[in-house]
Order: sequence, then structure tokens, then C-alpha cells
Amino acid sequence: MINLSLSKTLLFLVLVILCSTSAFAQKDLLQSGPMVGYSTMKEVMLWAQTNKTATVHFEYWNKADVNQRYLTDKVKTIKTDAFVARCVADQLEPGCQYEYQLYINNKSVKRPYKLQFETQTLWQWRTDAPDFSFGTGSCAFINEEKYDRAGKPYGGDYQIFKDIYKKQPQFFLWLGDNVYLREADWNSVTGINHRYTHTRSTPEMQAMLGSMHHYAIWDDHDYGPNDSDRSYHLKKETLKTFKNFFANPNYIFDEGTVGTFQWADCDFFLTDNRYWRTPNNRDDIVDHDILGEEQMQWLLDALSNSGAPFKFVVMGGQFISPLKRYEKHANIAPKERSELIRAIERLKIEGVVFISGDVHITELSKLEIDGAYPLYDLTVSPLTSGIAGKGAEENPTQVEGTLVRERNYSLMKVSGKRGERVLTMTIYNSNGKEVWTKQIHASELKFEK
Repeated sequence: MINLSLSKTLLFLVLVILCSTSAFAQKDLLQSGPMVGYSTMKEVMLWAQTNKTATVHFEYWNKADVNQRYLTDKVKTIKTDAFVARCVADQLEPGCQYEYQLYINNKSVKRPYKLQFETQTLWQWRTDAPDFSFGTGSCAFINEEKYDRAGKPYGGDYQIFKDIYKKQPQFFLWLGDNVYLREADWNSVTGINHRYTHTRSTPEMQAMLGSMHHYAIWDDHDYGPNDSDRSYHLKKETLKTFKNFFANPNYIFDEGTVGTFQWADCDFFLTDNRYWRTPNNRDDIVDHDILGEEQMQWLLDALSNSGAPFKFVVMGGQFISPLKRYEKHANIAPKERSELIRAIERLKIEGVVFISGDVHITELSKLEIDGAYPLYDLTVSPLTSGIAGKGAEENPTQVEGTLVRERNYSLMKVSGKRGERVLTMTIYNSNGKEVWTKQIHASELKFEK
């Protein structure tokens, strides 16, 4: 007869092995993520991707009360949506810090870094707006040799994502070319989903995805082929994939990626510079569009309605630089550029700051306007892509000392009391070394009374 104590020990070991095997099996189903999407005062989007059909949900709890746990609804991932799950955490209170746990097929999947998010603070009519920080960057090329062009790899320095994680901004704003569709990708849904999946699965990116909030716009490479425009035949398919892989809080139109969000007392306007864009080679059209009339009118309506000290207009390509080179507004759609600038003056919209990417260099442009405040455009590029050649030095609006020719990202901080808000912009290289820092006071971005 087997000793009773030995039997219990063997049974315990069997159960441990079975549980461990089950846990590892669920971990093997995780393709990428989890990622934290938008934040409001009462809900947050949580995201994950599996590599086959599975059931995903999240458990979350307030750090101040770890015994009270909440669950999101369960989502079944399917192939046509690239096995992506988007779950809403909706039992939240404003201004709180939360931790969360991913479950696949009802089994927890541990990650070797913090899984956390926060809700926005209910400050209105109570206190000054809270200080906050956010990161920005564009042009994230992740090598995949069998589909890349021959020669030296175009992407590199992926450790930049680890450094962003170390800095712990409250959210990261992806400025376009977040994914680089290749020739093998852009003619099929299978290819589009493969490219977004391959980029999102970058190991160095995972901790950053899971510990801060994320918002995004797109540019040509995550929309379609290089320099693509409204004619791209699979733009509805890349739009669906973009919406699957990012978790913005809203989309203003049925088509395109236009949206907006608030953080503290600042407003962010996420524009789409591809979906309605006039083809560059349509020489028979005198005035080309990048944003298009409907988006332009929405942007002016939204800016006019905003009382934010900083109104961030986020664009895939440069807006302020007057150089007639590449796909800048001044080169492709100068009339649209002039109309937007004049409308800001005419409507006396204060506090506008442009943020852009695309050109594989970083610079701060400043446009002085008679009778108005200066317009700034902070361009941040690239994260992991190649570096642009010479030419940026010719930008007459470039603020001295802000040109960066290496992989980099920005960390932005908004701070100060009501009426005294300050925007601090700091550029870091891929190893986390500070390159330059500048401040803009909200009081500088006002019309004279």
C-alpha cells in the first residue's frame, strides 16, 4: 500500500505540473502585447493579440485597494481581425492608478514588467490642471530580412523602446510610419496584417506597450506604399487594420483616422494626411489637398471650440517648414497650408502647436507672423528607421540647435499653474542621452488684446 503522505505529495506535484503546463500553453498563444490604449476618467482600452483563436479578458484593480478586483468582458479573437482583442475596463474612478493582468482562455499570462494604467484626473472646478508628460516619435522600421531590400538593414537601435519605457511618460503619441508596409504586404489583407503583427511583436517594444497609454496617427508607410494618396486601392483594409492595432478613443468620420482626445487641460487633434490626399502627380489640379475640405473645416471648428492653453495639431508630415522638398505641406499643398495659417489668425485661435514626423530628422520650426504669435512645429523622426541626407539645414524657420540626425524620440511635459502653463520639449537619442531641451510658455502663444 502506498503511503498516504506520499500519495498526497505525488498528487500535488501532478497538479503543479498540469497548471504550469497550462500557463505556459496560454503564454505561447500570446503574439504581442498587452498594450494600453486611450484613457478617460471612467474607462480605458486594453489590447492584446494572440496567434490563433482564443478568448481574452483582463483583470484590473486600483493600486490603493488591491483586494477589489474587476474584469473586462471576454473577447474571442478571430483571424479576420488578426486575432486582436480590444477590451474596455469600465469600472474605474478618475485620477487613480491601476494594475492589470492578462488572461488567455481563462489562464493568467504573466509578463516580466509592470502592467499598469491610469485614469485622467477630475480637476475641473476643483484645482489647477495636473502636470503630465508624453512621448512622441515616428518612423519605426523593424527589419525582416526575407522581405526587406538587399543591402544594409534599414532599421536598428530597437533599444530606444526600452529607454522610452524607463522614462515612463503617461502616454506615447505615434506620429506615423509606425509600421513600414513592404512590396510583399500592400496588395493583400494577409500582407497588411502580417506587417502590423511583425512590428507589434518587437520584443524591445513590449514593456513600453503594456505600461503607458498609446495614441496614433498614420503616414504613407502604415497606410500603403511610399507617398501613397487617396487612390490607394486597399485603404479601407489598412484603415481596418490600423483601428484593430491602435486604440484611439474616437474617429470623427466613417473613413480616415481623424480623431481627438484631451489630457488634463490640453487638446490633441489627430489628423489624417493620406486618406483624402490629392495624388502628387495630378498636375492638372492646381491646388492639391492633404487634409481635404471636410477635415479642414472640422479642424477649424474643433480648434475654435477649444479653450486649451496648448492645442496640439498632430500631422504625419511637416506643416511649418517652407522648404519645397519632399511631401511637406509647403511643397505639396501650399494653398491649404496658407488657408489654415490665415484661419488661425482670423479666428484668433491661441495656443496652437504642430507636432509632426516623416522626414527622418528632428527639428523645431518656428514661423514668425506679423500681428500674431509664432507657430511652432516639432518634428520628431526617426525612431528606428534610417537617417535622412543633407538638406534640412536650409529650413529658414528651423530653431537654432534643434536639428538632430540620429534615431531619437521626444519627451514632452506640460506643467505649471493655471495661466502659467509651460511646455517643455526634450529630445533623447536611442540610448537615452539628452540631445536638447526647449520651453514654450502658453503666454507666448496668444494674440495681443
